[in-house]
Amino acid sequence: MFEILSKRILNPTVTLMEISAPLAAKKAEPGQFVILRVNENGERIPLTVADFDRQRGSVTIIFQIVGATTSQLNRKNAGEFIEDFAGPLGTPSRLEGMSKVAVVGGGVGCAIAFPLAKKLYRLGTEVHTITGFRNKELVILEQEFADVSHKLRIMTDDGSYGEKGLVTDALRTLIESGEKYDEVIAIGPLIMMKFVAALTREFGIKTTVSMNPIMVDGTGMCGCCRLTVGGKTRFACVDGPDFDGHSVDFDEALSRLGEYKEFENKQREADCNLYKGV
Repeated sequence: MFEILSKRILNPTVTLMEISAPLAAKKAEPGQFVILRVNENGERIPLTVADFDRQRGSVTIIFQIVGATTSQLNRKNAGEFIEDFAGPLGTPSRLEGMSKVAVVGGGVGCAIAFPLAKKLYRLGTEVHTITGFRNKELVILEQEFADVSHKLRIMTDDGSYGEKGLVTDALRTLIESGEKYDEVIAIGPLIMMKFVAALTREFGIKTTVSMNPIMVDGTGMCGCCRLTVGGKTRFACVDGPDFDGHSVDFDEALSRLGEYKEFENKQREADCNLYKGV
């Protein structure tokens, strides 16, 4: 059993939890993920490591409430426990040796982008961060990014906060103004990463994307997280989750992502009905 040390609501659909997991905290690095179960009969879900504290022995996760399991997890509070918390899994992000990097985060993907920006900043890299959200109500981690970014641009679709527009609008402006990036790191919805990669391809800028498709076992044996990169099959849980954004088959990944939406909606509805009846 793993204790929830703290819980913070970041916006109406996104929650931060700090979990006591000393062994995972000892080895965790930005870019890696954990797999957890809320209860003994629950499903296994992967969540990216949003932060960690080796001295405290804790790992921070940030999740969006989108299905039955994340709804169950969100009903837990500080002082309560979850059944399993396994990790760290996946390959740590390679961040050394760069002088200037643009980190682009979209929505809850900002939770994955933050630890990368934080480590880059501590390595002495000049960090330009662009975050994108639908509206002001959904903005998360603004101060956290501000603390580890030399430049921070916040974009909202409706212009209710920061600047109106897409993350690609801000990135294009920065590039065309003369900023020279060693690399662009994009993390967020697949469609966002697809268009960021298309933009950086125009300018010949190396681009890394974080692919977090459906995962089950986290060891590469089940094959659920397969995707095509450079014409070859790769498994996000063991080969990634970071990949060359110019080589990922985003259309295939988008198609696969939609296969389980109906099932997820039914499971979420069933969980909500069960909870209401308690």
